[in-house]
Amino acid sequence: MTVPVVVTGLGVMSPNGLGHRDFWTATLAGKAAIGPVTRFDAAQYPATLAGEISGFSPEAHLPSRLLPQTDRVTRLSLVAADWALADAGIEPASQPEFGMGVITASSAGGFEFSQGELRNLWSKGSRHVSGYQSFAWFYAVNTGQISIRNGMKGPSGVVVSDQAGALDAVANARRQVRRGASLIVTGAVDATLCPWGWVGLHSSGRLSTATEPTRAYLPFDHRAGGYVAGEGGAILVLEPAASAAARGARAYGEIAGYAATFDGPGPGSPAALGKAIELALADAGLAPADVDVVFADGAADPELDRHEAAAITAAFGPRGVPVTAPKTMTGRLCAGMAALDLATAFLAMAEGVIPPTVNVEPDDSYGLDLVVGQPRAARLRAALVLARGQGGFNSAMVVRGHADGSLPPLTPSVTKGRPAMPITAASFSIDDLVRILCRASGTPDGVDLTGDILDTRFEALGYDSLALLEAASWIEREYGIELTDADYPTPRAFLAAVRTAGDAA
Repeated sequence: MTVPVVVTGLGVMSPNGLGHRDFWTATLAGKAAIGPVTRFDAAQYPATLAGEISGFSPEAHLPSRLLPQTDRVTRLSLVAADWALADAGIEPASQPEFGMGVITASSAGGFEFSQGELRNLWSKGSRHVSGYQSFAWFYAVNTGQISIRNGMKGPSGVVVSDQAGALDAVANARRQVRRGASLIVTGAVDATLCPWGWVGLHSSGRLSTATEPTRAYLPFDHRAGGYVAGEGGAILVLEPAASAAARGARAYGEIAGYAATFDGPGPGSPAALGKAIELALADAGLAPADVDVVFADGAADPELDRHEAAAITAAFGPRGVPVTAPKTMTGRLCAGMAALDLATAFLAMAEGVIPPTVNVEPDDSYGLDLVVGQPRAARLRAALVLARGQGGFNSAMVVRGHADGSLPPLTPSVTKGRPAMPITAASFSIDDLVRILCRASGTPDGVDLTGDILDTRFEALGYDSLALLEAASWIEREYGIELTDADYPTPRAFLAAVRTAGDAA
């Protein structure tokens, strides 16, 4: 019997949000993060726009000993992995070390670190080249550093298949879990926004040279003229469904089906993306009618967009399924893009809403039901995520939520860093308040608000008025419940206010 493999943790690094909650809020709001390159002077290059991550401080998250030996991409990956494990409620030290593994994808490795060391070699001589260069550049460095940091000695590896890589890595992770691994940390984060990396990205001939951010990345639009590159991605925690249920974890859903194909060599070769879709659906045991949304690759190249649209319409019929490409807000994140699309698909299924494709005016000739402008409410049981890499790589992955009853019920739990997803104000509990206050105040552990402490004033518990205002904002975003103010003296009063406001709504 095939072992169902579920995702229990998400760690998101995106240009429009750090952490999966911030990212999801920004995505539903249509918040785009494409703008002029600031990490270096890009004025001399044809393309000058990118999706950059801002507000990330590695010193706040990682020990100082790691900083001299890691590239930006590895720092982003390490923190994303920390967040994913915390989200899953997993303390690696309590797990069997040979049962845990790490499988990531990469398209470039530590380019920015390498560029700095090459500069030292040219300008100062070989004695000034860091010994850390021997591994900081490597495609597999993120896998290695995550495994070392968390004591993970089980099946591990790296996949290099350009922008299709993250789906291939997650599929490999699913395979290892089915073979007996207790958990695999997987996905991809990429970051090549440095002059060396920028030259490499230009070699594809597919970067947009537009200078207006809202007109730069327009898949399935008659104005399409290439894509905008970005940095970031997502790390996911995969476990056997039965193990997740046994420890009381909440799963986002199942990795249900996967397939990969390769286009033939040379121009004019038939595109094989349609076959990947067919095989992924078969692997999941689903018919096209069972898929409720497609997360498109969205190359923003007229020929590639036409190939993708043809594959989608061949499987689902013209305008037969909603299609979205929220990556128009972030740019294409190299190997990290498909991992972020997977995370987005799970969040979309959990909340019953399809995020929009921004700035795009759909070209009707593609025959797609493209979700543009605003999010679209929908019952989402299963999603198809597509990714293509330069050189002919095609990958398709089907993910499934809980609405179809295919997975054992998993009891929500509140663990360190693990956000539950309650639905109604009536279900809002003290545990939910603790979770939101921890996020609002930036304290990962918070305090115990049970018993007599329910009637203790917030000031005495270490939460000031700013934390309460931020908590009220989080409640509005997560529950759609608007609190008239946040002047509630105790946890019990705050709890009552949420329930009253929810009933009134």
